[in-house]
Amino acid sequence: MADADADEIRGTTLGTAPAPLSVLDLVTVGTGSTATDALRTSVDLARFAEARGFHRYWVAEHHSMPGVASSSPAVILAHLAAHTDRIRLGSGGVMLPNHAPLVIAEQFGTLEAMAPGRVDLGLGRAPGTDGATAAALRRTDRLNEGADDFPEQLAELTRFLDDDFPDGHPYRRIHAIPGPVQSTAPGGVQSPHRPPVWLLGSSGFSARLAGILGLPFAFAHHFSAQNTIPALDLYRESFRPSALLDEPYALIGVSVLAADDEREARRQVLATGLSMVRLRTGRPGLFPSPEDAEAHDFSPLEREFVDSWTTNIVHGTPDEVRTGLDDLHKRTGADELMLTSHAHRGTLRLRSYELIADAYGLPTA
Repeated sequence: MADADADEIRGTTLGTAPAPLSVLDLVTVGTGSTATDALRTSVDLARFAEARGFHRYWVAEHHSMPGVASSSPAVILAHLAAHTDRIRLGSGGVMLPNHAPLVIAEQFGTLEAMAPGRVDLGLGRAPGTDGATAAALRRTDRLNEGADDFPEQLAELTRFLDDDFPDGHPYRRIHAIPGPVQSTAPGGVQSPHRPPVWLLGSSGFSARLAGILGLPFAFAHHFSAQNTIPALDLYRESFRPSALLDEPYALIGVSVLAADDEREARRQVLATGLSMVRLRTGRPGLFPSPEDAEAHDFSPLEREFVDSWTTNIVHGTPDEVRTGLDDLHKRTGADELMLTSHAHRGTLRLRSYELIADAYGLPTA
């Protein structure tokens, strides 16, 4: 495996961090703010992450959630590519059953042309929304069919990315543009390189599939913490070397919130809890303020849910967050930590990453 390929996957551990650090962005929209405000924060955050040595910056696909403005990862990534120079950009992830594989190959071929050698294609098989919205996206109510067909959809997407459908295949003469076929046209000089594929998951299905295919794996610890270690073990046990990787490489998504004082961190985390209560009870809205959360009369069941949910958010002062992340890394052996911070205001999200970067002594521009 070429070193250049390895560098696309493996980050460099900087400062005193236990592993390479990266960012997952849901483009959070708080009450009193707009999607425009949230996207401006994303640009500021991507620039900050690049300057401080974070390895990659991913955007998640979600739909029909007023507090999450990341319904179109490819569009957002194109915007971020125009405002950054070095940091890897990718989807964390694109939900493959929601889209035709050819469309994804075209979108990420275009991103690769915009930011050569900097683009990751992270793929998931969940809808990233509720069932009714998923049906509207896919124009079918047979939702399980899409998830069950994920390996076949992935194989088709890979064929489009590599432009290598075999002779006789009905898609043999169909090409994802921009893509490798352009290098074979008379006078063509298109690079044959394409974004590396990652599989995302919150259970064992994608862990096993990523291992069998020799792909890098990203696990959603931030909302499925009880499955993290079993899924990582399954990935490592199932791993078979591939052209992309000769040994397993797994990152985990971690919900984290660092603040200048512990009380403020707790207030923001309570707001996250209220946001999740509303989402899980079918009432998604803008991300609430800490004042909204403090004024909310949580039922005993809601309080139990919030306590359970926030237990897996690494939060507090910078020292407390550093200790929490170090401990999590020791427990999981993750090759990379991808941090996602949620707060009512964009300035607080940016401050959280700044405090974490300082706590680990990451380089300054």
